Amino acid sequence: MRTEICNFSGFKIYPGHGKTYIKADSRSYRLINGKCESLFLQRIKPSKLDWTIVFRRLHKKGQAEEASKKRSRRTVKAQRAVVGATLDAIKAKKAQKPELRASLRAAAAAKSKEAKKVAQEKKKAELSQVKAAQKGNISKQQSKGAGKKIQATSR
Repeated sequence: MRTEICNFSGFKIYPGHGKTYIKADSRSYRLINGKCESLFLQRIKPSKLDWTIVFRRLHKKGQAEEASKKRSRRTVKAQRAVVGATLDAIKAKKAQKPELRASLRAAAAAKSKEAKKVAQEKKKAELSQVKAAQKGNISKQQSKGAGKKIQATSR
């Protein structure tokens, strides 16, 4: 015995019962009774009618068996090595005292500032040498390496 399901209400349709409604685009709909057919043709949403299966599913009615909620697994945090630092090195850094880490960070910052200052002075010296080599009226653009301005000859 093959049962169908009503396209409107969601109820089972047993053999010998119900109607099949076929639209012009050749889609067929199985409806259990005249009430469902009438509401279907009026284009009333089955989710708005509280006696339909669709409504009951949407509003979680009649699901007494599934009362116990599923338990969600807690995510386990795992530490992994990063490119350039092994896991042991990371753990050793975490184990260090905050004061020691702060002093190391300050020392590294001072070292990088010093290197930056040296590079800046070197660049300044190079620029002054270039200026000394190019005597005369030189614009700011030309000192940076731009070509000479071409004078207009038409006037």
